[in-house]
Amino acid sequence: MHHRTVGELMTRGVVRAPRDMPFKELVALLAENDVTAVPVVDASDRPMGVVSEADLLRKVSGRADPSGRVLLPHPEAWERAKTEGARAEELMSAPAVCVRPEWTVAEAARLMAVHDIKRLPVVDETDRLLGIVSRGDLLRIFLRHDDAIHDEISRDVLTRTLRLAPSAVTVEVREGEVTLSGSVEARSLIPVIVRLCRGVDGVVSVTERISFRSDDTQGPSAVA
Repeated sequence: MHHRTVGELMTRGVVRAPRDMPFKELVALLAENDVTAVPVVDASDRPMGVVSEADLLRKVSGRADPSGRVLLPHPEAWERAKTEGARAEELMSAPAVCVRPEWTVAEAARLMAVHDIKRLPVVDETDRLLGIVSRGDLLRIFLRHDDAIHDEISRDVLTRTLRLAPSAVTVEVREGEVTLSGSVEARSLIPVIVRLCRGVDGVVSVTERISFRSDDTQGPSAVA
């Protein structure tokens, strides 16, 4: 099975900011390129962090309200530092959480979830910036056509990997939702089939209606 990698989905030619870029230039950089965040890089083009609209807005939100009407809690020390910052390296969220181009969509998605972030700089083996991958980029695998999903499951999963006869399991795919029906020899094979099908790019869900001829999960004498 072929899983699309971060390198295939990432945006190349990334807009980036040098560490010493001033606040107003950062605002202009985001606006001119119609992006909501950019990596901040050092002199060797290695990501140090990411500066986003949210980071820049902290500077505005940290200003006192002249009218005195808005009562805000005292910011934490790191928040105060950002409101007082004037350059990219002082305003960015750091350190940069990065990913390699050979990583799979699942690996990148898990990293985003763990760190609760929307995008990942993509770096090479020397940690230099190659591109950036966003949540939207990762979701592109779900634009894959049903026919392509069907062919990969039938050909690669069932026939080549599991060596099942073409008539053993029938595959139906609609809007990425996979339904499997048919019969296999051993009951223990069914969860393996489901797990491999769920790993195919573009699959939204898997429903199995597969019967078995022998129950090898309950002991040698068990029979379906």
